[in-house]
Amino acid sequence: MIVKPVNIGFGNIVMDGRIIAIVGPDSAPSKRLKEEAKAQNRLIDASSGRKTKTLIITDSNHIIMSAINPETIAARIEKGE
Repeated sequence: MIVKPVNIGFGNIVMDGRIIAIVGPDSAPSKRLKEEAKAQNRLIDASSGRKTKTLIITDSNHIIMSAINPETIAARIEKGE
């Protein structure tokens, strides 16, 4: 498997091989996951101060917040952008 960089908005890049899941931030479990990551210093804010639309869960158990829609990020992974 070739690992490629994925643009998650505002010049931020994540390697696609490190991504475990891409989820919306509005459900109660997602909010809990975000708060736990913040308490354990595993939360990365890549939203540049904008509203968080996506939480990206990585294989290192970090949670990355992005202002790009989950569908857009998934499409970028599919295309290999």
